[in-house]
Amino acid sequence: MRTMGLDVGDKTIGISVSDLMGWTAQGVETIRRTNLKADYKRLGELIKEKEVSKLVVGLPKNMNGTLGPQGEKVLEFVEGIKRRFKVEIVMWDERLTTVSAEKMLIGADVSRKKRKKVIDMVAANYILQGYLDAQK
Repeated sequence: MRTMGLDVGDKTIGISVSDLMGWTAQGVETIRRTNLKADYKRLGELIKEKEVSKLVVGLPKNMNGTLGPQGEKVLEFVEGIKRRFKVEIVMWDERLTTVSAEKMLIGADVSRKKRKKVIDMVAANYILQGYLDAQK
């Protein structure tokens, strides 16, 4: 079974999954959010397709460690996941993951237009890889 990483935002959800050994994270897709029903439907399809048993969800915290409005939204979304799917859920501090993803994409000379399309998936990759590395 695989582990899936999520970077949940207001407009998109970045998705990443681990390899079968749980060593590396690979970006899968970015869900463009339309409504909660569609968001959960696509997430469920990916959980089934990728044989996911655990979700690592990025929890955005303020730099002082407190939870802000975006963190509260993510926790609400996670409550919906708990009601719909039988998977283990791990919350993971995602501070600076989007910044790291942006720097990596700029370093790879990815255009601004292309960065916008993949930034959340890359951030999900950073979240999941951080979790996988911590388990070793």
